[in-house]
Amino acid sequence: MKIWWVNHFAVPPNQPGGTRHYTLARELIRRGHDVTLYASSVDYVSRGDTRLGPHESVRREMVRDVPFVWVKTPEYGAGSLGRVRNMCTFAWQTWRRAFEATPERPDLVVGSTPHPFAALAAERLAARYGVPFTLEVRDVWPQSLVDLGDHSRLHPFILLLGWLERYLCRRADLLLSLLPGAAPHLVSKGARPDSIVMLPNGIDLDLIPAPAPEQDDGVFRLIYAGAHGLANGLETVLDAAVLMQREQCPVKFVLIGDGPLKQQLVARAQRENIANVEFLPAVAKSEIHGVLAQANAFVLPLKSGSVFQHGVSPNKLFDYMAAGRPVIFAVDAPNNPVRDALAGLTVPPESPEALAAAVDRLRAMDRAERVAMGQRARAYVECHHDLRRLAGRLEGELCKVCDCEAEPVDQALL
Repeated sequence: MKIWWVNHFAVPPNQPGGTRHYTLARELIRRGHDVTLYASSVDYVSRGDTRLGPHESVRREMVRDVPFVWVKTPEYGAGSLGRVRNMCTFAWQTWRRAFEATPERPDLVVGSTPHPFAALAAERLAARYGVPFTLEVRDVWPQSLVDLGDHSRLHPFILLLGWLERYLCRRADLLLSLLPGAAPHLVSKGARPDSIVMLPNGIDLDLIPAPAPEQDDGVFRLIYAGAHGLANGLETVLDAAVLMQREQCPVKFVLIGDGPLKQQLVARAQRENIANVEFLPAVAKSEIHGVLAQANAFVLPLKSGSVFQHGVSPNKLFDYMAAGRPVIFAVDAPNNPVRDALAGLTVPPESPEALAAAVDRLRAMDRAERVAMGQRARAYVECHHDLRRLAGRLEGELCKVCDCEAEPVDQALL
């Protein structure tokens, strides 16, 4: 199969960000398919154009045996209008220029939804070439903006996103959902029940070393590595840090990454002299696991919101579990891999007192018990979230849509 996969924020492992699509593309290529990833020239972390020159509009580049097509989009700052302009430009330019970098007709087009405009471009490309369209549902739009961004359901932009959601669900020949409980919602928006397949996030074992022994220098380190945005609940982490600082607990919270709220969080920590919080820049996926090895435990906070009733599948959670450390899961969602794996503690979201108590409990725990939690975490993601295995499931579903047979796989490649 010749597959075009459109994801605004796809990145290779040598850059910060989620590498799910790189890994799935690599595995499909190993299975004999021809996959091209379409992504924005503007880096999600820096919000600057790091990939194309001033006179380039599109460029095809081979990155570790996976073809990327970088599409020119405008840089933007912290404001929402600039970001929306960037999204719409990516969709328009991808639809206009996809054939310039990949002239051969695709057999199938996949559109991912870190925002729905990219998926719309994929759907329009599939319609242009008369091939099946696959929709990958990563976030539920526009419910995420209504629940977490406090936007009115009657705002014109929210109404537009709602129309796009219904249109894409009706048009998709196959829906790949990262969210385990999203099927009823997608069906209510027009998706066919038999078209929905669960394909969660996962880990790339080619990039992940074996878990390192836990450090013991007298400081208990809680690491968060990921986006610093509206949904991530990092204000609660700072609140918990204040509580633990008052108790003079030997604990440090390390927040790694970037996002629209990072400067606000840094400013608060400086203003209130929260000395047990350290902010570090985003780290490339190929390097992040060396950094994660410095943790004694991890924290996964999210804000409260009905949008999470469909479940969660954050990349960062599976990276944490692969590092072989306990995780504090501060999320209100129907699925909970940490609980399922007996790999940490679960606390209510947006409760600094509960988060601080969980940190204290882990810190006071016998080291052997924490090690056992970490071992169960690693075993769980290897069994349920290995992207090489998930790529095999994906291949089967895409072949059904295209009415073709999967190629035999050389097991030495796996």
